[in-house]
Amino acid sequence: MSKKLEEYVVTIPDFPEPGIMFRDITSVIQDPDGLKLAVDGLANLVKDTDFDLIVGPESRGFIFGVPVAYLTGKGFIPVRKKGKLPRETVSQKYDLEYGQAEVEIHVDAIKPGQKVVIVDDLIATGGSAEAAVKLVEQLGGKVVKMIFVMELAGLKGREKLKDYDVESLIVYEGK
Repeated sequence: MSKKLEEYVVTIPDFPEPGIMFRDITSVIQDPDGLKLAVDGLANLVKDTDFDLIVGPESRGFIFGVPVAYLTGKGFIPVRKKGKLPRETVSQKYDLEYGQAEVEIHVDAIKPGQKVVIVDDLIATGGSAEAAVKLVEQLGGKVVKMIFVMELAGLKGREKLKDYDVESLIVYEGK
């Protein structure tokens, strides 16, 4: 493997609307070497972090969070869209570009004092990541780190998460 992770990301200009440079994660995960670079890179970001659990938002947080949990010997907690989890949950609303979304986590998924790492594919505006943080904290957990494959720095999601340790494997300056 001599390619860099960035080389596996396909950029589609003007999708879903003019002026947007869409960074496609599917081109990373469909290639075994790209997937390995991404997962190993994320696991490396937490190698010196003391934590108990990985939390990943639906659905791409599952793709990257589960293998990182496996590699680090930790459990994985899914954050799902409202109505998808079968047991008692707590929920959190957050703003989308147009409207709102609501995510949930099982009420018994995190015990008070547990240290959590949040894993997702992308940090853009930070809304879904912030919602995941609020769910963890509602259950008494402590977010010790947030890791992402890609970051769209121009959308300033990191500012919304300024009180947390945030790292990304690839940072794009624009939107």
